[in-house]
This record gives sequence, structure tokens and C-alpha cells, in this order.
Amino acid sequence: MKSEKKQETGKQRGSQTVYFKNPPVIIGAASVAGKKEGEGPLGAFFDQIEEDPMCGKETWEEAESALLGKAASLAISNAGLTAKDIRFLVGGDLLGQLIATSFGVENLEIPMLGVYGACSTMGESMAVGSMLVEGGFADKVLAITSSHFAGAEKQFRFPLDYGAQRPLAATWTVTGSGAVVISSKGMTKEERDAQGEGGFAQVRIKGVTIGKITDFGIKDSMNMGACMAPAAYDTIKANLKDLGVEPSYYDKIVTGDLGLVGKDILIDLLRNDGYDISENYMDCGIEIFDPDVQDTHAGGSGCGCSAITLAGYILRKMHKRVWNRILFVPTGALLSTVSFNEGQTVPGIAHAVILENDI
Repeated sequence: MKSEKKQETGKQRGSQTVYFKNPPVIIGAASVAGKKEGEGPLGAFFDQIEEDPMCGKETWEEAESALLGKAASLAISNAGLTAKDIRFLVGGDLLGQLIATSFGVENLEIPMLGVYGACSTMGESMAVGSMLVEGGFADKVLAITSSHFAGAEKQFRFPLDYGAQRPLAATWTVTGSGAVVISSKGMTKEERDAQGEGGFAQVRIKGVTIGKITDFGIKDSMNMGACMAPAAYDTIKANLKDLGVEPSYYDKIVTGDLGLVGKDILIDLLRNDGYDISENYMDCGIEIFDPDVQDTHAGGSGCGCSAITLAGYILRKMHKRVWNRILFVPTGALLSTVSFNEGQTVPGIAHAVILENDI
């Protein structure tokens, strides 16, 4: 049997990873969160908290578009730019035909690539956007996603008026939108030093590991953690193997929304392969809500979960050099009402983004 030949030429590493020669820079970010998210442990880190779940609109879907539009405009503004400075927008959401995104950003008139990776969409958006920038196809790209609790429940489970009881393994879809502006050029050293004591750490996207569809045969759509944990395991293991590093190479390995159930599954799967991530692992779905106060069962989920945690919390920690190297791994469950009602399994996918401070 022939041994597997891995790509090590140019920017390809191993079987799934792209490692950049000229890593793009995140020059702006924004997090717009819902009221419940603002009341959680990370509330103080979000740029804006929307107290009205309807955002002044008539439908949940219009409300999500409003959240996404606010995040897009705020991220561009935080980068010191205007919409005309953005070459491409890469983004998506959970709603059919990406309607939250398309209606949310139409007024910006930015050329758009719509992507869908379920709750892994922020990772996919950043992966595509960073490859466009590093490849010289764009100088500035906006990567964005969103989710809304009521809109997701209406589409994938039961409308809120139905009053269905949620099992303990269920997660709570985050209401919020997160965005980052990815650029080929960042601040000069003098500009970073002017940001404050110790300087301002500039976060670069060093590389990405593109995930594979992973299906362990799970059919419980109310247990997203169990559905997505195998995909996170597969992508994290691929990243470590492709780069030839141990989990300790990263200050934090951060998954998107596995919650309390998926966390234990992921740690056990990797430990069986000789990788122990228990000491430097964090899940956005666990961090975003307080389980003792907010009654969210297994934690948070949805595209917005990892997106607002990244834009509001993780990047701020990196700017202050609390963390210098992060493996950001948003996770997604690839189901629809059609596939679920036809008795299909719930496959998962996860995309990893390597974030590293300028040293």
C-alpha cells in the first residue's frame, strides 16, 4: 500500500491546510448582539447590543438582516474605511437562500460571494476572504455572518408560538452578527505603538484548514453538539498533522458552538488519537451564556455565536496580547427541514482559521 503523499510546495501544507506566505491582516471588526447575549458573560465586549429582538422590523428575518447590516457598516467604519473601499464581501447565514445577508447588505453595493456552512459560515467566510486577499485578487474583503434565535427556530424546528419543550442537549441559537475586514496591509509599527502601552497587537490570518463533511450517523437535530463534534475533531486533527504541531502550539483552540455535550465528545475523540486539548480549549457556545442564570441548556449555537465571540471577545484579547496564537474552528450542522423530515442523518463540517499576532 502506497503511503499518502502530502503537498508541501508553495502554500499547501499536508492534505487540507493552506499556509500563507504574506498573511492578511484583520484591520477592523464588529459585533452586534441581541439582548440575551448582551446579558451574558461576554456582554461587555460586544460593540453594540440590540435591545429589541425585532430591530424595529415586522419579521424575524428582517430583524436579522438589520443586525447584519449594522455589523457590516460598523466593521467597515472601525477599519477607517467606506463601503467603496471593500473589494468583495464574503458572507452568509442560516436562512434559505441567504436572505438575511442579501437583504442586509444590498445597500452597501459591494460585490458579494454568498457562502453557506451552517454555523461554520464565519470560518468559511474568513477562509475564502483571506485566500482572495493573499492571492492578490482583492486588497480588502469583508467576511460576515449572522443568526437570529427566532428565525432559526421558525425555519429548522418549531415557531416560538408553538411552545415546544427543548431537551437538555439543545443549544440556544445566538441572535447577533459578527464581521471582520481582511486586508493585504496593516498598520505600521509606529501606528500600533501609538495605540497604547505595550503597543497594539496586529492580528494576521496565517492560514486556514478546510474541513471535510463528517457524518457519524446522528439523526437528532436537537443535539447539535453531538452532530458537529466529529467534524471539529477531523479538522483540528488535520491542522495539527498538516503543520506538524501539538495542541500546545496554540494559546487557545476555539470551537464555534459545540456546547457542553459536544465539548466532551471532541476532547475524547482527540485524546483517543493522542492529542490532549483539555488545557487550552474553549467553545464559544459555552462562553457566551451563563447556564446558571440564562437557561440555555447546552449553550449557544448559530452562525452568530462564533462570529460575535471572535469579533467582540477573542480579537480584543489578542490585541492586548493575552493570547498570541489562536486556532478558530467554527462548526456547522448540515441539515435542512427536507433532509431531516426524510430521515437523513445530520452531517457536520468545520473550518479552521489560524490567527496570530505580529511578534
